Amino acid sequence: MSSIFPTYARWDVTVQKADGAILVDTNDKEYLDFTSGIGVCNLGHNHPTVKEKVIEQLDQVWHVSNLFHIPTQEQAAMMLTEHTCGDYVFFCNSGAEGNEGAIKLARKYTGKWKIISFKQSFHGRTFGSMSATGQDKIHEGYGPLLPSFEYATFNDIDSVKSLVDDQVAAVMIEVIQGEGGVHPADPVFMEALEQLCQENGILLIVDEVQTGIGRTGKAFAYEHYNISPDIIVSAKGLGNGFPIGAVIGKEKLKEAFGPGSHGSTYGGNPLATAAASAVMSEVFRPEFLKQVEENGHYFMKLLTEKLTSSFVKEIKGKGLMIGIECTGEVGPLLTQMREEGFLALSAGPNVIRLLPPLTVTKDQLEKAAAILADVL
Repeated sequence: MSSIFPTYARWDVTVQKADGAILVDTNDKEYLDFTSGIGVCNLGHNHPTVKEKVIEQLDQVWHVSNLFHIPTQEQAAMMLTEHTCGDYVFFCNSGAEGNEGAIKLARKYTGKWKIISFKQSFHGRTFGSMSATGQDKIHEGYGPLLPSFEYATFNDIDSVKSLVDDQVAAVMIEVIQGEGGVHPADPVFMEALEQLCQENGILLIVDEVQTGIGRTGKAFAYEHYNISPDIIVSAKGLGNGFPIGAVIGKEKLKEAFGPGSHGSTYGGNPLATAAASAVMSEVFRPEFLKQVEENGHYFMKLLTEKLTSSFVKEIKGKGLMIGIECTGEVGPLLTQMREEGFLALSAGPNVIRLLPPLTVTKDQLEKAAAILADVL
């Protein structure tokens, strides 16, 4: 009898230890983990560099609040601004909190109140980020949502234009929709979207909660497109399992987030930012990102060659964020894969979502492709 609300459809697996891309359950069964904690453990489980830095910080100070200067916070913020087009950072605890912060910042800076997001998007489960999410299944049962969000069609610039008026503060987008089915944005659409925003005094918010921190072979996925967002939201892989989120904004936005305008008790605490700095010191190395890109191409080629079943409709994605769209529901297949010692996710009812650690080996990619081919 559990005392936990049944908000999760849990698998029949209890993990007792983990290392790299391998999980071991309480029955000593090993699993090849291509979920990475839902795109969180980008450096794999129990990464030595991250572990060392967190323990080092743990021995010094855990928490002091943002009334104090926090050196690890300054270091992490500098690393984020050095590897993005942003200039300032606000730290929080999750992707949903990051998107809430981005929404507040956009509305505060522009003085406008509408946000355009996209059908099949996912931005979180707080009330604001849930309202920004363009999926009915996320909204069901909660009554009226916040009235300030309207949903355009992904990759359709005319649908965005039809929603633009003088009260639109920002357009909020994932350049690869994750939870909604692993749909990459079209480069022509992204350039047109940025131009539309600039022409109408609208901020461009890119939600990089799942796509950031090396997942696609770039530090952030927007770098695949010829754009320069006003606000970027990061989380998931930023702490490699330690809760942290970040809102990264351009210089012009600084005055909108002055003292008292926003806050977070735990946001940017010494442990979280020590973890984030350790993660970025590994992931943002050019040779590391190149390896992610190469492994992504290699894995895509393997999957294209091996997944010849008529059940497979399309294989898509960037880097090590891959979706296998199928002609039917994939839930039973995911169960069968777990029985075979392989862990994957869904992205909607018909898409198998693969998010292996960025440190995955070619042998592990080959093993994964073989299991997927066998099950499919």
